[in-house]
Amino acid sequence: MLIILVCFVTLSARSQYYLRGSVYDEHGQGIYNVKILLKSKGTILFYTGASGAFGIPVSVMIDTITLQADGFEILKTVANAKSYQSFTLKSIDGSSVVIKPKLISLIPKNKDQVYNSYIPEGETYTTLIENDFTAADKFPATGFALNINRASYSNIRRFINMDMKVPPDAVRIEEMLNYFNISDSVKNNTGHFTCSTQLTQAPWNYNNRLLYINLKAPFLNVDSIPPTNLVFLIDVSGSMDEPNRLPLLKDAFKMLVNNLRPQDTVAIVMYGGVVGTWLPPVSGMYKDSIKTSIEKLEAGGETPGEAAIKTAYALAQRMFHKDANNRIILATDGDFNVGQTSDKDLEDIVVQHRQSGIELTCLGVGMGNYKDSKLEGLAKKGNGNFAYIDNIHEAEKVLVTEFTKTMYAVANDAFVNIRFNPLYVKRYRLIGFDNKKDLLNDTTNELEGGEVGTGHSFTAVFEIEPAGYLSDSAMRSNTDINIADLMLHYKISGNDADITTPFTVQNNYTAFNETPNPIRFASALIMFGGLLKQSALWKNYTWNDVINTAKASYNTGSFAETEFVSLAEKAKKLYTPEKKKKRKKNKGDE
Repeated sequence: MLIILVCFVTLSARSQYYLRGSVYDEHGQGIYNVKILLKSKGTILFYTGASGAFGIPVSVMIDTITLQADGFEILKTVANAKSYQSFTLKSIDGSSVVIKPKLISLIPKNKDQVYNSYIPEGETYTTLIENDFTAADKFPATGFALNINRASYSNIRRFINMDMKVPPDAVRIEEMLNYFNISDSVKNNTGHFTCSTQLTQAPWNYNNRLLYINLKAPFLNVDSIPPTNLVFLIDVSGSMDEPNRLPLLKDAFKMLVNNLRPQDTVAIVMYGGVVGTWLPPVSGMYKDSIKTSIEKLEAGGETPGEAAIKTAYALAQRMFHKDANNRIILATDGDFNVGQTSDKDLEDIVVQHRQSGIELTCLGVGMGNYKDSKLEGLAKKGNGNFAYIDNIHEAEKVLVTEFTKTMYAVANDAFVNIRFNPLYVKRYRLIGFDNKKDLLNDTTNELEGGEVGTGHSFTAVFEIEPAGYLSDSAMRSNTDINIADLMLHYKISGNDADITTPFTVQNNYTAFNETPNPIRFASALIMFGGLLKQSALWKNYTWNDVINTAKASYNTGSFAETEFVSLAEKAKKLYTPEKKKKRKKNKGDE
């Protein structure tokens, strides 16, 4: 008995407890991926599962627990491992939101930054500040966010095809570059991110250099792609009653349905006058039933976007599976006019759900009342992506041809830090990735990382003013000089750990006319975007230079690249006024 008693006391002293519990929001819904810190565990992080539940082995019965989730107030309290614990996190309301404003690039603010504020009547675009040159000896390090948004190019195409000048703030050069997947011919089958770079001359200033950086995401094996749970959130309000709005979206979604698998699930929420579940969750094997439901949608009524977004998230949470791709696809012209309608109010609603593991993709359509700024902001806050659909070919590109790249993320919160070598780089400027004007004076200098889809090829370009003593011959002979060091940061879905991958940017300088066609075609795209911007930062070249560069480098087998040449020629006529011929005077006219 004495031996048994001693063993019992010893085991009790070393006993382990198991702290179990769940974290809920104020509506009783479990919150996915809540960060958990326990005093007894130090800085080790734990997370809630899909239903908000957790279980953690601990060495003490009473512990201090801290719970953190985006869109919710931080909760610090006492936890008792003796019983099942339930915690409720309070949502951050609109009056006390503590969401840090984040940037798309980390370029220091210059006093002479250029911005445009032209907005076509009825449409809204975020006012952007173009990135200017930065001195590398003072600010050698910078960064930019990765995302797969390509909406800008198709929207630009819409304006030019309608013989309308493009609002400068609608021009986002990084989205134009990534619309074409310029370096997509070589697939990345390595299972991890790869990086390639090219240094060449800037065609508008041969004394400067262009540094092309291309990052390729790994491909997911088609057989290993997880099931997809989709909620189509479709705007059927009165403003959608145009051929290039609801009818176009109906055709687009029906094409997407054709590619669904039996293990995929679809539900439809519609809003217009009223908000409701139009189609309860159904397997992708019932394609005809899903397409029939889509075809029966009709436009009419107001646009209660706030209620619609909340309804879609509630339905997506009921469909949620931790091993599936859970996503809402919002399709609208963005003209919300009932309930909370401001960009910030709607973004706050989305932020409260970003911990749920449900991504938000936004598809924009229409013209005249199209709200580009609203949809772009919602997609970023919802850990998703954003596209603009101007015709059925674009719909097929986004929802069929590039469906896996758009819908299946291999990385979240992805961004790049780059540090230039001042011995080589005197000044640099990041092309595109322009920040919102209202964030530059009120920011924590934190990048808003993007979502990267399977197999996505991402391009970023810097214009560089080299250090004066490095000649072309010196650059060719010193290929071992590192221009910069690059660090890729990203997270895997469901895991908050920051993964980093270093790359070195070596000197592989090549004269512009000797570079591969995709590099020269990308340069034509950059020049095209610069002329559309109509700012003082873009000079020393003409529309003819854009057209000639594109014609000399485009892939004749690519419809998109061929179309771009035609688009550049249309833009030249639109932006270059014809000179009136002077009529010769006859003697009789005097």
